[in-house]
Amino acid sequence: MAEHTTGISGAAPLPGLFEAERSAEIVAASFAGATDERLKEILGSLVRHTHAFVKDVGLTTEEWAAGIRFLTGTGQKCDETRQEFILLSDVLGVSMLVETLNQPADGQFTESTVEGPFHMVDSPPRALGDSIDEAGRGGEPCLVTGRVTDGDGRPVAGAGIDVWQADADGFYDVQRPGEVPERNLRGLFTADEDGRFWFRTIVPRYYPIPTDGPVGALLKAGGRHSNRAAHIHVEVSAPGIRTLTTHLFVDGSPYLDSDAVFGVKESLIRSFAQVDDPARAAEHGLPNPFRHVDFPLTVQRGAQP
Repeated sequence: MAEHTTGISGAAPLPGLFEAERSAEIVAASFAGATDERLKEILGSLVRHTHAFVKDVGLTTEEWAAGIRFLTGTGQKCDETRQEFILLSDVLGVSMLVETLNQPADGQFTESTVEGPFHMVDSPPRALGDSIDEAGRGGEPCLVTGRVTDGDGRPVAGAGIDVWQADADGFYDVQRPGEVPERNLRGLFTADEDGRFWFRTIVPRYYPIPTDGPVGALLKAGGRHSNRAAHIHVEVSAPGIRTLTTHLFVDGSPYLDSDAVFGVKESLIRSFAQVDDPARAAEHGLPNPFRHVDFPLTVQRGAQP
């Protein structure tokens, strides 16, 4: 039987045995058999950065265990209407970074932003001009208009416009089950032949992201607030264009400069102007006066990244 020489002075170390100095190299090499080259690249980079982080901060066994408990709790907080891992990605700025890198605006297209943790419910199809406010629990009546065009100014006929937002108290429908109609303040609209869309709603309010889970505990420990600036979520899709996920932010809202998920981009802030015009209010089925905001959307043609 061959003598086991590992650890004997002068013997060459076995290449797969763990060593702190070469930890990232050893673990990354274990994925060499991956048949998907992109997966191999991602796993190798993940291992290198993770091991570098552990060494950089000198992570203790107790801190490692606390991190495992945190991630376990994050998963346990997820359900069919709440995604705590997306929330974690949001507050760390990772969601915004991925969106921005994958949907560069280049000064020509509407800028993208995060989808957020509340896009867990399908929006109901609605006709152009419909109201998405089924609860009628207060808030300033508002008309939202816009037009979807491509980079050359051509209309995107029939584009799908998916919208969802918080109410005048800063809550989404899924946060008030049994209190408001299901899918309240959500709507899926189809742009007309000229790419135009319009619908009625209320001016949304700023609100705190959920803080009753691990992400909320993280924000508190880090000395950060949990508030998001007031906004309407907008997602635009159509055959032949890249799906755009963006926000329509309310000018003057608190937290525009310190949004908890880093979602605000200056180009997405719009004035919700007050309109005092009884005839126009009657035309759109709104009380007078009302608020109006126009949000033109410029999308990119081509395959989804």
